[in-house]
Amino acid sequence: MSAVDSSPAFDVVAIGEVLVEVATESAFGHGVPAMLGISGDALNVAASAAAAGARVGLLAVLTDDELGRAIADRVRALGISPDLLRFRRGQQGVYLVHSDPAGEREFSYARSGSVGSTLSVGDVDDDVLRSAGAVVASGIACAISESSRALVLHAAEVSGRFVYDPNHRPRLIDAADAAADLRRIAASAALVTPSFPGETTALLDAATAAEAAHALLALGAGAVAVTCGSKGVHVESADESFWVDAVPAPLVVDQTGAGDAFVGTLTARIVLGDSLAEATALAAAAASLVVGGRGGTGLVPTLEQTRTHAGARA
Repeated sequence: MSAVDSSPAFDVVAIGEVLVEVATESAFGHGVPAMLGISGDALNVAASAAAAGARVGLLAVLTDDELGRAIADRVRALGISPDLLRFRRGQQGVYLVHSDPAGEREFSYARSGSVGSTLSVGDVDDDVLRSAGAVVASGIACAISESSRALVLHAAEVSGRFVYDPNHRPRLIDAADAAADLRRIAASAALVTPSFPGETTALLDAATAAEAAHALLALGAGAVAVTCGSKGVHVESADESFWVDAVPAPLVVDQTGAGDAFVGTLTARIVLGDSLAEATALAAAAASLVVGGRGGTGLVPTLEQTRTHAGARA
């Protein structure tokens, strides 16, 4: 039976797994100092959407214990509604991340069979998905379990505006299966946000960002924003095609969460009435700011900070 939610409609609902983050400044090893944090792509997206001015709900499963409650406290502190959080007995997913001086990362995960992977269609009422300004999910949510994948596919069909970030992780799912999910979901998606060249090559066999965008539009996507790292973003819809330059990052500490910040900010600003071009410019600026913090939510810029940074492009 579906969970019942009586809260007002959300601007953005983010779906996925929350992870405990253990970050180090040097390679993993015994005695290496570490900083604990809370991360996961869904949480990072939700935090950025909330910072961009949206009323955000996070649909995720946490452990029914002190750890789960501590994570819920962090969710609230980030300005995200806890109304869609579910609590169950189980193991909270964890990952270790080490960033080098350029912000490049090395990950190690302990998430197999995590409580977060038990997320399913029964965890949310369809009215929540239908009434949301946008629902966001990623390829990670599709890959962590069959029940979570079923929820993502269901949300794509039910929600009025579905945003999908392929976020391909070869350790979780092979490229052929991830590509099949992308093709199926693109048909129902208002917006798809693949990265070039990694995801566009592996999942779409596209040689250019424009080729990837055309392929996804042909599959039925309403719009496509292809992120091209430090260069910028190629955006296409049926009505427009444009390029948004990246904004140079003032400081690079850790690239974790940059793509999630882009997706969360972009989705929030579209729902709140910005044009696709305006929203993309703000999203690119937010992504270049978050790399100045350590961890997925170590630095979540305010909307004012993001707008100021976006203005620095000129």
